[in-house]
Amino acid sequence: MKKKAKNIVTNSNAGNQTHDTANREINAKEHIQENPIPVLQNYKDTVFRMIFKDPGELLSLYNAVNGTHYDNPEELEVTTLENAIYMKAVSPRYKIGESIKNDVSCVLDMWMNLYEHQSTVNPNIPLRDLFYTARLYENIIIKKDTYSSKPIMLPAPKFITFYNGVEKQPERRIMKLSDSYERQGEINLELTVVQLNINSGYNEELKKNCPILCQYMKYVEKVRAYKEIMPIEKAVRKSVDECIAEGILKDFLIKHKAEAVQMSIFEYDEELHERTLIEEGIERGRVEGKAESILELLEELGRIPEDLRQRILSEKNLEILKKWHKTAAKAESLEAFLQSMVQ
Repeated sequence: MKKKAKNIVTNSNAGNQTHDTANREINAKEHIQENPIPVLQNYKDTVFRMIFKDPGELLSLYNAVNGTHYDNPEELEVTTLENAIYMKAVSPRYKIGESIKNDVSCVLDMWMNLYEHQSTVNPNIPLRDLFYTARLYENIIIKKDTYSSKPIMLPAPKFITFYNGVEKQPERRIMKLSDSYERQGEINLELTVVQLNINSGYNEELKKNCPILCQYMKYVEKVRAYKEIMPIEKAVRKSVDECIAEGILKDFLIKHKAEAVQMSIFEYDEELHERTLIEEGIERGRVEGKAESILELLEELGRIPEDLRQRILSEKNLEILKKWHKTAAKAESLEAFLQSMVQ
């Protein structure tokens, strides 16, 4: 007989949201009894986010990043957005009315810290942080009059992204919102994000000063190594079991084993999906570029018939386009090119 779980109401800066957390955990435990483990389609949290939801662990990360020595987690105000609703789409990835949330954010000593975790390089992090910051400030001043003659004092923002993907990145990288501006010149709105590479061999002092971050990366490295030789479900479960045995994230994994397994499977499935999209985008760009190059060559020979133009633009095979490009470069007329195409 299944246990009946109670709905648990969590405190959210984006409004009161009711989450059936207990039911989710029970369902997750039931899912991992089978092999392979089905991925919950709405399971979009991350291990990183769950670890640093704990104020004590978040304070440890804050101290490591800022070189401080605060020791009272109660001084830290967690401001992480939970299901912040945007009534209009902010990017193609987010649908109208869909909820989005940042990874971890907190306020301490009038500094507002936004921490994001990325396993793929994302140049749009400054833009995303802009949305998060606007919502966080909105929550802070919700009862204050922005038309007042007195300035509303705000905590100053700091933006950090922790990167642990496989693409080569420097130890420290600065990303700016202004890099995305189509028009350059005087900048009236800037937002700067520091990306810190936390892979092995990078920012070791940071990981030394935040043991839980170091352990998190050891777990990630285990999963990454095992998934090369076995299905992701088995790789995650083996990594979780080994980490518990070796004392890596032991307390966290014992307490949240079912959720951690599901989160990790989802994370790696999503990472693979994003990489596939990037690769497809690169290939599509090459195809489109080669087609345009062919048309430029042919335009020097005369007016291109519309049906020929559409035939070239609709071709998706890059090898065929390369062949046509060589033909176009040598052709003395459009007729000669057409004859070569049909041969």
